[in-house]
Order: sequence, then C-alpha cells, then structure tokens
Amino acid sequence: MDVSFGVLGPLVAGNGRGPLALPGPRHRAVLARLLVARGRVVPVDALVDALWPEPRPGAVGALQTFVATLRRVLEPDRAPRTPARLLVTEAPGYALRLPPDAVDAWRFEAVVRSGEGIEEALRWWRGPAYAEFADQPWARPEAARLEELRLVAVERRASGWLAEGRAAETAADLESHVDAHPWREEAWRLLALALYRAGRQGDALGALRRARAALASDLGVDPGPELRALEKDILDQAPHLSRVSVPAGSNRPKHSRALVGRTEELSRLAEAAAAVEAQHQLGLVLISGDAGAGKTALAEAFTEDLAARGWTTAWGASPDRSGVPAAWPWTRILTALGGSVPEPEPADDPAVARFHWHRAVARRLADGPGRLLLVLDDLHWAGEETLALLAAVVADAVARPVLVVATYRTTDVSPELTELLGRVARAEPVRVYLGGLAVEAVAQLVGPEAAAVIHRRTGGNPFFVRELGRVLDAEGGLPEGVRDVVRYRVAGLPEEVRAVLRRAAVIGTDVDLDLLGDDYNTLEAVETAVARGFLAERGPHVFRFAHALVRDAVYEDLSRSRRALLHLDVAETVERLRPDDVEALAHHFLLAGSRRGVSYARAAAEWAESRFAPHEAARLWQAALDIEGDDVGLHMGLARSLAFAGALGEARRHRAEALTLAGDDRELTVRVLTAFDVPGVWTENDDPELARRVADAVERVLPGADPATRCRLLATLALELRNAGGERARAAAREAEALARELGDPALLAFALNARWMQAFDRAGLAPERAALGAELVELAARHGLVTFEVLGHLILVQARSALADFAAADVHAAAADRLGEAYDIPLIGVFTQWYRALRTAVKGPRAEAEAAYRSAAARLSGTGMSGVDNGILALALLCLRRLHGDESEVDDDFGAYAPWCRPSGEIPDSPRDLLFEARTCLHAVVAIAAGDRATMARLYDDLLPAAGELAGAGSGLVTLGPVAGYLAALAEALGRDAAVHHREAAEVEAR
Repeated sequence: MDVSFGVLGPLVAGNGRGPLALPGPRHRAVLARLLVARGRVVPVDALVDALWPEPRPGAVGALQTFVATLRRVLEPDRAPRTPARLLVTEAPGYALRLPPDAVDAWRFEAVVRSGEGIEEALRWWRGPAYAEFADQPWARPEAARLEELRLVAVERRASGWLAEGRAAETAADLESHVDAHPWREEAWRLLALALYRAGRQGDALGALRRARAALASDLGVDPGPELRALEKDILDQAPHLSRVSVPAGSNRPKHSRALVGRTEELSRLAEAAAAVEAQHQLGLVLISGDAGAGKTALAEAFTEDLAARGWTTAWGASPDRSGVPAAWPWTRILTALGGSVPEPEPADDPAVARFHWHRAVARRLADGPGRLLLVLDDLHWAGEETLALLAAVVADAVARPVLVVATYRTTDVSPELTELLGRVARAEPVRVYLGGLAVEAVAQLVGPEAAAVIHRRTGGNPFFVRELGRVLDAEGGLPEGVRDVVRYRVAGLPEEVRAVLRRAAVIGTDVDLDLLGDDYNTLEAVETAVARGFLAERGPHVFRFAHALVRDAVYEDLSRSRRALLHLDVAETVERLRPDDVEALAHHFLLAGSRRGVSYARAAAEWAESRFAPHEAARLWQAALDIEGDDVGLHMGLARSLAFAGALGEARRHRAEALTLAGDDRELTVRVLTAFDVPGVWTENDDPELARRVADAVERVLPGADPATRCRLLATLALELRNAGGERARAAAREAEALARELGDPALLAFALNARWMQAFDRAGLAPERAALGAELVELAARHGLVTFEVLGHLILVQARSALADFAAADVHAAAADRLGEAYDIPLIGVFTQWYRALRTAVKGPRAEAEAAYRSAAARLSGTGMSGVDNGILALALLCLRRLHGDESEVDDDFGAYAPWCRPSGEIPDSPRDLLFEARTCLHAVVAIAAGDRATMARLYDDLLPAAGELAGAGSGLVTLGPVAGYLAALAEALGRDAAVHHREAAEVEAR
C-alpha cells in the first residue's frame, strides 16, 4: 500500500487506510532528514549528527532501532525477513525510495513549475515547512527554499485571479502578503494593479508609496523599474490597465429548491405507499446513491406528499459517529410519534433484553390507527443497534400500514450495513437508486448555457450542481473541484460565522444550539450560516449541516491540534449540560486525546454491552485503550466484546495482554480469569499457549477462593484445557458443576455445564450423556434468559443427535440455533449450522452436492479466528466423504492437525479424547488392519466398542465416516472374531 508524506507543516504520513502513527521525536527526525535528502543516501554519521549534536555512546545502535521501528510503521504488511521497500539500507547509510508524488512538498514544487493547479496546491500548506525541525541546521535550507516557492505560488495565484477578473479578492489576499513580506516588489506590483482594477485608484497609489517607503527604510534602495512604470501608468490611467471583466450572461443559476428530475423516483415511492395501504402491513423502501445525490431531498419531498394526504410521519437521522446513544434515530422517531418510548427490560442476558426491546418497539409501531411513514436518514452512519432494530421491525409482522424509508450512501456501506441489507432482502424492499441528473434537469437549476459544462464536471450530482451554480452566480468563474467550492464559499463568510461552523463541524452533522453557545451573537452567526445555505434549521434550537460534504470540508480543514481543542471544549460543554450523555462525552473527550474520555468510554461500552451491541462496545473499549493502554479492565472489556462480535483472534490477544498486565497481583488475576465467560463449543483449543497460561494462573489463585469464585475458576480451567486437560480438567469440571448446583446461580451453573460438556469425552460412546447436558442447558438458559448458553445447548444437541444418527432431532436444534442467532445477532452460529447441513448432505445426498456444501462451509469458516476448528477440517471432511462412497484413493490435501491419521507416515498417535475421537480412531483402525497389527487392532476395538451405535465423527456436527459398527466389524474379522453383530448394528444405524 502506497505511503504519502506531508512536510508542508508538521511531519505527517498516511496510507490508504488513514494516517500513520509516527513514533517519537527522534524517529520523526530520522524520517524528516531522509525526506530532505529527496531519495539520496544519508550516511549513518550524518543521521547521528542530526539526532545528537554531541557524541553519544550507542548512537548507531539507537539509530538502527529507530529505523527498524519506522519500517514497521511505514510497511505494516511486510512479511518477516523480507527486505524493506521504502526505507532501504544502502551504503553508507539509509535512503527513502519514494515515487515523485509521495511527498506534498515534491508535488508542490512540480505544480509551481507547471503553473497549473496552484490554488489547490497552496491549500496543502498546514504551517511552515518541516515546522518541528525549524531550528535544525539540516532542515533550515530546505524549509527556506520551500517557503520561497510558496511565496512565488501566492503571487502566481494572484496573477491568475487578476486574469480572471477577480480583482477585489486578489487585493484582499495580497494585503497580508505584502505586510509579511514587504521587500517583494512583484507582490506590491500585483497589489497595486488589483486595487486599480477594483476601482480604487487612490489605494493603488498608496500601496506603491508604502512599497517605496519599505524599500528605502529597510534596504536603502528605490523601487525597481516595474513598480516605477506601474505608478506612471496608474497616474496616466493607461488603457492596458483597464479592468478585466467576465461578461454576465443568461446562465445564472436559479437556485430553485424544488425537487428536479426525480419524477420517476417519486412515482415509485408513491406505489410503495399504495401497496402498504392495500396490504395493511409494513413495507420497506431503500433509497441509495452517492453523497449529494439528493436522497434526503427526495425523502423530504415524499414526506410532504404523504403528510398532505393524512399520513403520520416521523424522521430519525443517523449522526456521523458523533457519540450519540445507541439507536438514537429510533429514539427520535418514537419521541416524535408521542407517548412513552419503550425501554429495555432488565435481564441477566443482554441479548434477551435487546430481543424484548425490539419486540416492544414493533408493538409500539403497530399500535394506533392510520398510516405511518418512518424515515431513517443516513443509514450508512447508523450504529449496530439502529440497524438491528430496523431488521427486527422489518422481520416482525406489523399489522398496520407502515412504510419505512431508509437512505444510505452507496459509497460508504459498512460491513454492518451490508449485513443489514442481506437480512432485509427477504422482505423484498423497494430499491430506489439515485444517479446523476440528466443534463435537461441540470439546465433547470443553472440555466441552459452552463448546463453542459456543469453536468460534465459534476456527473449531474444535484448537490455539486447547486454548489457550482452558487459560485457561478457570485463570481462568474467555475472552479474544478467541488470540495474546493465549499471551502471557497466558507472563506467568504465573516470570521464569526466561520468560527461557529468550525465548532458545529466538530459537534457533528446534527447540531444543538446549546452546544454552540447560547448568546445572541452565536445565534446571529448561525442564522447567517442558514441564510447562506450551510446549515438548515430542523426545529427550535436544532440545526443540521445542509449536506455532509459541507461538514466534511469544514472539519477536514481544521488542523489536528485545533480539532482536539474544539472537541475538548465541546466535551466540557456536554459535561456541564448533559452529564449523563456518556456516549457523547466519550466521543469528544477521546477525540480531544483527553484521559477524561477513558471513564466515559468505559461507561458507554458497558451500556452498549447491556444492549447486546458488541461491535459498538468493542469500538469504545478500543478507543479508551488507545489512550490508557495498560488498563487490565479495558483489555478484558475489549476481549469480551470482541469474542461476542466474532473476532476471536483479537479477543485472545487482549485477554493475554490483560493476563500479562495483572502480573502477580492475585486480585487482578482473578478479575481477568473470571471476566471471560464466553461459551465454548469445540474441543480443540484455538490458542494452546494462552490456554496453558490461563490454566497455570487459575491453579495459582485457586487456593482460598470463595465458593462462587472457585466454581468459575474451575470451569475456566476445564474450558481452557479442553482436549489436553486429562483427569485434572475432568475433575475440575465435575467439582465446578457440583459447586454451581449447590450455589443455585443459574448463570454460574450454565457456565459449569459448558465445562462439564467440554470434559465429557474421556471414552467413546458418550453422546447420550452429552445430549443430556445439552438438553439441561437449553432448559436452564431459556428459563433464565441466558441466550448465549441456550444457543450452546442447541449446538451440543445438534452434535450429540448427529452422533446417534437422529438427524430429525438435530435438524430441529439447528433451526432453533439459527433462529436465536438471527434474533439476537450472534455471529458464528451460522458457521456451525452450515457445516452441519453439509454433514447432512454427506449422509443422505449426492456426493458432488455434499462436496460443494463442504467447500462453501469451509469458505465461511475461514477468517473466523477459530483455528482449532479450521486446521485441516475441510480435507478431513472430503476424505470422510470419499470413504462414505467407497473411494479409498489418496489425495494430496493439507490435513493440518489430522495428518497423522489421514496420511500416516510412521507410528500413529492415539487420538485426543474429543469430538473427533471416534473418527480418528476409525482411521487408525484402517491402517492397523492393513498392517496386520493385531495388538493395535485389539486395543482400538476395545476403544471403539462403547460407540457401536453411533456414527463415527458425526458427534462433531461436521463430518462422518459412517457407522462405528462397520469399523468394529472389520476389526473383528481381522482379529478372527464374530463380526455378525456389528454388521447388524451398522445396518441399524444407517437405517435411522
């Protein structure tokens, strides 16, 4: 991924993913020194001298460390032990190998040489070049050279503006320029010419007198020939100095706010409303398009139409991640509809509370007479709770004419929105995509003469069309960049209005007046911004940016330091006015880089967890960690949220970090160990090293623990050790179960039953026992609202019933697990149920169809972080499938952890005691029979005999080799024993 650098101001770097976090001052100095060299090699000695003016022991080693750190930052995806591509080692030192456009200063120099794009290039300056190294002798010459180029560019821009007839604007721009640089004669010449062309002849002569005085007093010289000639021409009113003007034509924009060019789209919306009325049930419309396509305007026009026809209407817009409470758009909608807003009911399991709240909202919408239009605007910014509630409302049978219209940008579709769009697809929503306006529609907005040019430059995007039209109306010019248009219009506002817009941009797209300031001057500035089209009044004291692009342009033009100060000021205002708004407080304090945001982020994350919004919770935990990196509680909160969100690998990493931070502190260690009660449904560990660390820590803190803590610690031990725990893990699970039953805590008992199930594999044939544990878990969890453990119980029953070839029952539990997963938005459930359905196809369906099902399931498993499952499982499944169909050919697949049994080369180990014990042992038996190893055959026969009534491997819910009895029959025959009973058992299992 290409890296770019900014040196026209403080040193910054970024790539396609966003800004790069450059390390400390000496690392930055090394990088800046190499950038100054412009690709040339900088010797090690020169770099050391740049870092330390005085000789220092170990300097070269420290420099090498800085270089290594910079390489990791600049090339984060570079594979270990591969050579660096950007910061390279080249005798006698180091160099940066960058393309010509990788550094803003290099691009700026090219623009100044070409003379094209100067206005845009000047906006790249964020302060003095190499600002933080201004006192360094190696940086001063390059900084001075770049500053001289900037001054030349300012003057060339002024010359271009004069050629376009923008004399007044040029004069205003050059006044500050000559004040700062009074010896630049070309600047004085341009200023005097601009003043003259603006009709200010006296001021033009005054500027020339000021220039003469500055040159004489400071340098003791007279003005050059160009200034003297200009003074004479002005006095003579020479014709060639005449004003340059752009003639006005009939191509002035009309600025009509009527909806233009969207007749067909309005008709489709009207048809959707009619269908909702006829069917007397909820319908969904999705309006999509690029930023500025007019999605909100279309929804507003449609709302006015339906309101005029007697519909009740309510709006809720999603702010742009600006720290509002979860499901805020729904809160706005429900409040607008009147009556009480449903609140989540308390429940031990947040998923249960969320489910009941969703149902309560659906009932609230179904209540009441008449037709109802709900608009969810800017769905691309919606949080997971807003999206989850929309999915729930659409899925619910709302018996009332309710039309939900949702708008979103096609260019900013988040993974969460992608999932939502997939979930609501079955409801067959009406989809309305807004492309660009036709040139005829553009002509209605800006006039026929300008329409073709503006249409070509904007693609017919309505917002861009209007913005370019406004500039055309004001100046007669036509800028190239639409975002530049916004910036240009902002620059024309009074400073007090710009200040209000800057603060509003920090607050977010939706702005409450009390956060801007409650004095009369602030209101005056806000009203000016409304009159000039930057803000729109949504209600008393409530404003919104006319378009997100306006807000984006204002916000992005703020330096990071100013953003931080403004976020801090807004945060303190929110803290004073709305101390309970923890989401907004966390958002603004964190963006301000203030440690005060950590406690608010913690509270907001816990609130999100209570609403079963793990993705939002994880974002908040991570934001707090970015500031307070060594907090055990933050790491554990993030680990827990990530696990529920399905990011298991990241969850394990933060759990390990929390364990490290706890160190020898017993109390902290206990908190870390007992805070992670995520159910486990697979018997091979994803991270054996971390599991051993956790188990050792449990053993260390177990003595002296109270009964409840001891129970949780023992269950944690059994769950962590999984199939490698032996008798210690089995004993821990049994004791945890006994303690939990004695304590009578349902949540604790569910956790202990999970541990007991994890250790119910000490011999073959225990599927009935595991089925009993699964049934108890389902009943217990359903009764006490422990949804995640209810799901676990159903998955255990899928596995156990599959082992017993009772697929009718397994189907019921798979469907129940899927329903819970969809209702509560719990990830990863579908991974296991999809594998189960591939297993069902392998047992009952065609081989080709089963193979396709397995490959599809494996693709979904990949990337889940469940490495204990995804470790050769597809190759094993396809091997089992071949054997089911009598194909014993060998293939060169990657069997991963199953290679010793699938492709043996030497002594075959005994199978771990887990979900695949019977499958591995059957494969072992095939090899032993072929080798005539009677001792091994006898031992394996005894191991498999208790599972004679089961399908080998099907207890995993993923794969099967067919009836265990078939392999027992083969072993019996090879050992010279009677195999008839096993043949009958195999036939009975196959017939189930």
